[in-house]
Amino acid sequence: MTVPYLPVLRRGQVYDSLDRAEIKSVRTGETVAVVGQATGGMIRRDLRRSSRDSLRALSVEELLSISCEAGRLFMEADLPLGDGQTQSPQEYVESLSATSGLPHVLIRRNMAKIHQVFTQMPTILRGLTRGLDTKVIDSGFGEQAGLPVSYFAVTEALGVVLPSNSPGVNSLWMPAIAMKVPVVLKPGREEPWTPFRIIQAFIAAGCPSEAFSFYPTDHEGSGAVMESCGRALIFGDVGTVERYAGNPAVQVHGPGWSKVLFGEDEVDNWAEYVDLIVESISSNGGRSCINASAVLVPRHGAEIAEAVARKLAAIEPVSATDPNARLAGFANPKMAEYIDAAIEEGLKTPGAEDVTQRYRSGPRVADLDGSTYLRPTLVRCDSFDHPLANREFLFPYASVVEMRQDEMLAKMGDSLVVTAVTRDERFIDRLIGSPHIDRLNIGPLPTSTVQWDQPHEGNLFEFLYRRRAIQRA
Repeated sequence: MTVPYLPVLRRGQVYDSLDRAEIKSVRTGETVAVVGQATGGMIRRDLRRSSRDSLRALSVEELLSISCEAGRLFMEADLPLGDGQTQSPQEYVESLSATSGLPHVLIRRNMAKIHQVFTQMPTILRGLTRGLDTKVIDSGFGEQAGLPVSYFAVTEALGVVLPSNSPGVNSLWMPAIAMKVPVVLKPGREEPWTPFRIIQAFIAAGCPSEAFSFYPTDHEGSGAVMESCGRALIFGDVGTVERYAGNPAVQVHGPGWSKVLFGEDEVDNWAEYVDLIVESISSNGGRSCINASAVLVPRHGAEIAEAVARKLAAIEPVSATDPNARLAGFANPKMAEYIDAAIEEGLKTPGAEDVTQRYRSGPRVADLDGSTYLRPTLVRCDSFDHPLANREFLFPYASVVEMRQDEMLAKMGDSLVVTAVTRDERFIDRLIGSPHIDRLNIGPLPTSTVQWDQPHEGNLFEFLYRRRAIQRA
C-alpha cells in the first residue's frame, strides 16, 4: 500500500521538498504519511508577494457559492493529495484517527461541523459583519443602517499556526476566504489532514489556488508565519497567551476556562441538569476550549459532584472504530502521563477529592489497542483558590466548587463560554455586563452549543478589516 504524501503548497502550487517528515500511527508506530517540510526562509520569501488579487477578482457572493460547493466536496469527494494520489472521506477519517488518536465517530462529528461552516458561510459572514452588505467588501464602500461606510483589509494574508487536538479548530480561519483574505497555514504535526483537505475542497469548488499556502514546518517556520503575515491566529497554552498579550496583530486561542454556573433560583433543581453538565464537560472528547472545566454552584456541591462523576466514570476507552466512542487517545503518551501527574500533585493539596475515582473501573491512565487514554475526572474542590479548581486539561476534566452567587463573577476570572442556569434577571444582567465572559448561554444550553451567526473567541471580520471615514464631493 502506498503511503500518502502531503506536499508543501506555495501559493497553491505543489512544492516537492527534499526535506520530508514521517507521521506515524499512535497505535502501531507504522508510518501513516510523509509530509513535505518548509523552511523559515522559504516562507519569508513567499510571503513578500501578495496573492489577494486572486480573491479580489471574485465577488463575495461568488466566494459564498464556492464555499457551499466546497462543503459538499469535503464530505463526499476523493480529493487530491500529493504525487497524483487522492484521498476518500473514509481514508481521511482513518488517517486522521491513526495519527491523532481521535476515534472515527468524533472525527465524523468534526467533519459535520466543518461542513456546516462551509455551507453556513452566508450566515457566519452576516453575523461577523453585523449584517453588512457584502458589496461593501467588494467595493470598499457603501451603506450600513443608512450611513456611509468604508472598510479595508489590514493584511494581505492571515497566518494560522494550528494545533493537533481537534479538526474543528479549522472552522475559525475558514471565513477569511469569503472575506477575500488569503490564508497561510502551518498545520499541527499530527493533524495536517484537515487543513489540507479543506484547501483541496475549496480549490476543487473553484476557489483560486493562489489563496492557500500550506507550510508544515518547524518552530522557526512557525515564527516566520507569525512574523510575515499582517494578522495571525495561534493556538496554545497559557504561556502562548502571555507571550502575545497586547499584540493587536495576533489573535491567541488559548485555554477557554469555560464554565457552568447555577443561580440560587435553579440550583435546587440540579438533578434536571446533570446531562447538560456531562455534555458540557465531555463533548468532543473534552478536547475543546468550549468544554466546561468548572461548575460553580451556591449549594448542593457534593450531590452534584456525585451525580456527574457517576455518569462521567461510565465513559470508557473503546476501539477507535466503535460508534459509541467518546474518548480520544493521546498522540503522545507522555502528555497523558504529565496530565495524570499534575492532577495527582494537585490532589495532595487539602480541599480536593477526585470523585470519579469511586466509580471508574480502573486508574485514570488507560491503554487500549496501543493507544493511551485518560478516563474522565471530576474533582470537588472546597475553594476556587484550590490549584485544581480552575484548571483545563486535554480530556474530560472539571471541578465542582461551591460559592455564593454574588461571588461568582468576581472570583471566576476569564471564561470563553459560560452557561448560566438561572432565571434571575438581576443575575443575568450582571452576567451580560461582565467583560470576562466571551460567550454567554442563558439557560440550559451546553457550553458546546454553537450558533453560526455569533462570533467565536473574537470577531474575525474586525480582526482582518478596519473601518475608515470616507467622504466624496
